[in-house]
Amino acid sequence: MPRGWGKRVPVKFRCERDVLVEALAMAGRASTTRNALPVLSGVKLTLTGDRLSVTGSDLELTITVTIDVAGAADGIAVLPAKLAADIVRHFEPGAIEIDATGERPRVSGGRSEFFLNSIPADEYPARHEAVGESVTLAAGDLAEGLRQVVKAASTDDSRPVLTGVLMTSEGEGLRLVSTDSYRLAVRDLPGAAVLKAGQQVLVPSKALNEVARILGEDDDVSLVLGDNDVTFEVGSVSVSTQLIQGDFPDYGKLIPQERPSALVVNRQLFMDALRRVKLMAAEHTPVRLGMSTDALVLRTVNTDLGEAVEELDASYQGEELSVAFNPEFLLHGLEVTPGDDVSVESTDASKPAMLRAVDTDEFLYLLMPVRVS
Repeated sequence: MPRGWGKRVPVKFRCERDVLVEALAMAGRASTTRNALPVLSGVKLTLTGDRLSVTGSDLELTITVTIDVAGAADGIAVLPAKLAADIVRHFEPGAIEIDATGERPRVSGGRSEFFLNSIPADEYPARHEAVGESVTLAAGDLAEGLRQVVKAASTDDSRPVLTGVLMTSEGEGLRLVSTDSYRLAVRDLPGAAVLKAGQQVLVPSKALNEVARILGEDDDVSLVLGDNDVTFEVGSVSVSTQLIQGDFPDYGKLIPQERPSALVVNRQLFMDALRRVKLMAAEHTPVRLGMSTDALVLRTVNTDLGEAVEELDASYQGEELSVAFNPEFLLHGLEVTPGDDVSVESTDASKPAMLRAVDTDEFLYLLMPVRVS
């Protein structure tokens, strides 16, 4: 038996290229080369009859895709995730055969064939089965909610609780909250009674980003919440992840209770102007918003390149105010805020500003200003 082989259970099947490459790529997003277990750089293929499960995992996140194939030999094999997906993707359209009944797994299609070095299948961690009560959600609102909040979570692993999205009960529905300490996104999903009153969990944003990728408008999402993990099942795809342990910041204290005078402006025009003005902004260069009775003035100054200024029609009541923001964070807030018009609510240049839709209170985006001289 060649060096590096563990127990091998033969696998052989045929499948259409496009179906197989999509399953390999989707499951492969959870595989990793940064773990101490080399086997996790691969995807596990489990064949039973004509049903093939393709699994990728980094131990914290697991993605399993189940597809129909023409099975010839039941069993389990592990293939290198990226290489296998790249090989299948570059075959001509048509049937692909994977045969792991010999000493080296063979991937073939048309007149091409590849022989891969084996990865011990018996070293691959067993899949954790979801245990808990299953709750079904409509995918449309959840997909929009994840799009609005996931990007606002931190990517800094030194503060793990900020890399997650807080899912908490809110009235008869579900609330999604994320923050990277510079911005805060809050989305309510009325009627989505997933958690018990007072219950909350912290789900890694990486996992929710994968859930958002697979959601369609007409899908139903099955959510199974365990003591330390959560599983989302959408059609033939399952995404499981470990929950983050720790206390999420008391975000409620950050949201102003008083509603100051707000600037109201067309959202699309605001985004277009911001994209133009920020062309002049170098890294870490803020964009200043000048708010007055009937206008919003966007300005950025780059000492090396010059200055950009654009004025928009807007409605504003209150003392004239100038506030500076990170343009990327502001643009993201505008992109995920629903509706034609948005309001920017700010009391002064040193306090967080609230970005809201004019016609709904289901989403708010809180943004810290940038101090400028």
